[in-house]
Amino acid sequence: MASSIKISPSILSCDFSKIGEEVKALEKAGADYIHVDVMDGHFVPNLTIGPEVIKNIRPFSKKIFDVHLMISPVDNYIQQFAEAGADIITFHPEATKSTKKTIELIKKFKKKVGISLKPKSKIDLLKDYLDQIDLVLIMSVEPGFAGQKFMPEVLPKLKELKSIIEKENLKLDIEIDGGINFENSKVAKEAGANVLVSGSTIFKKNNGDLKRNIDLLRQN
Repeated sequence: MASSIKISPSILSCDFSKIGEEVKALEKAGADYIHVDVMDGHFVPNLTIGPEVIKNIRPFSKKIFDVHLMISPVDNYIQQFAEAGADIITFHPEATKSTKKTIELIKKFKKKVGISLKPKSKIDLLKDYLDQIDLVLIMSVEPGFAGQKFMPEVLPKLKELKSIIEKENLKLDIEIDGGINFENSKVAKEAGANVLVSGSTIFKKNNGDLKRNIDLLRQN
């Protein structure tokens, strides 16, 4: 598993009236990934952006587009997001009839594969697929809205997952998303996360100093 800490700012918290410029600014500020939250108002109670927006902001950054699909049925849209410019496509096992087939579909488009677990979702949902994917995304809030409070009860799940990955000598990233700030980022990293998703903290703390906020999350 990769040990260096990567920061994946969530554009859900950016100024949507200038989203392309915001993406460009995140790259300049040292972001490792650009995190794109896609919600359908069905699988989760919010609507966000679709493949057309990703296609339009893709030219603004060469960074990895870390696309989290909170949509169901997810297979119907994977090709569109792959062609729009996603580099990592992460889905929820509850959003597909066959986790194995969804993994194969994402790989067919030569994209990296992530599986996400909501706070109450069990590791059992993805245990059998850890050797076939690139990333596990642990949600530390109920998916749907930016600015929610971090749920520390997901930390044992992170630790268990890290233990399994080390025991089986697998190479995949553990990402955490939901209420990540300068305080709890430390415990998330200690529990095993090496990719931190953060929206509100990066865009709003320290008068919106993106570079400073990204650096602080990485170092804390």
